[in-house]
Amino acid sequence: MMKFAKPSAIGVGLQYNPEILDWFPFEDMEVDVYEVLLDNLMGPLDGPYLMRPAAREQLEKIRGRGRLLAHSNYGCDFGFAPLAETAALRRHVPLAKALGSPWVANHCFYGDNSWLDIWSSPVQFSHAEIERCAARAAAVQDAYGMPLAHENAAYYMPTPGAQMREAEFMARLVERSGTFLHLDLHNIYTNSVNLAGFSCADYLDTIPLDRVIAIHLAGGSWYGGSYHDWHDSKVPEPVWELLEDVLSRAEPAAVILEFQGQAHHDGTRVLGQSTAQSDHEMIAGDLARAREIWNRHKGARQDLSTMAEQA
Repeated sequence: MMKFAKPSAIGVGLQYNPEILDWFPFEDMEVDVYEVLLDNLMGPLDGPYLMRPAAREQLEKIRGRGRLLAHSNYGCDFGFAPLAETAALRRHVPLAKALGSPWVANHCFYGDNSWLDIWSSPVQFSHAEIERCAARAAAVQDAYGMPLAHENAAYYMPTPGAQMREAEFMARLVERSGTFLHLDLHNIYTNSVNLAGFSCADYLDTIPLDRVIAIHLAGGSWYGGSYHDWHDSKVPEPVWELLEDVLSRAEPAAVILEFQGQAHHDGTRVLGQSTAQSDHEMIAGDLARAREIWNRHKGARQDLSTMAEQA
């Protein structure tokens, strides 16, 4: 098992989401980083090419305007197929290397070739799954040859067979595998709204904050009596409060905002569909607020470092 150091700070950016490319000017935004979804780049597993030609053309528009980060949604990392047969090993590993990504993030949920479009299917929070997932995570990280950070999932009912809280599972997973965390603050908030007894404060006190490489921010909507992580609205105030808390105690390398269209559900509000200007302003406003918070905490850390050196 290879060991990797936590990457240096990069800054604030956006997830480069093809669903809103038709109206949102990603290439004109002032960002430090673009998070690229490897699932949207990869060619079919039974096809002849690694990257779809259209995706290659899209990347050229932002290459050089910000650092490119790799994110794997459906690599089947924690599924049950042999790793050598998964999208993670066959497509995502070479794509992440081609992008020059300093690390890669994956979702901490199940997946296989028959149900890749099922969203938010978290792993079972059990002792057996810690061992199985940690072994796969270490092997996947070795294959990437760069830090691998697991993103916590949003889910809408208690997971069957759980033997511990999600935060405890994530803490033990990275301890055993030597991997890292990609902390989605909106997913934590979503779970706290929908699940009785789920505490955001307890979650952040349980996970190893020193293993957090990156942070996701997003907004969501109510539908069918539940609050959903649909990335279709501005970042809620409780999520900004969580960001302030985390940045006061941890030093992630990046903060990334997520906005998208209707991939999750047909009840999702379609951004830019008659409200392009206001949605543009919403995204730009959230990006500016994230940068202000990032710069303030970064400045505070630099001041503390200077005081320590002088002492």
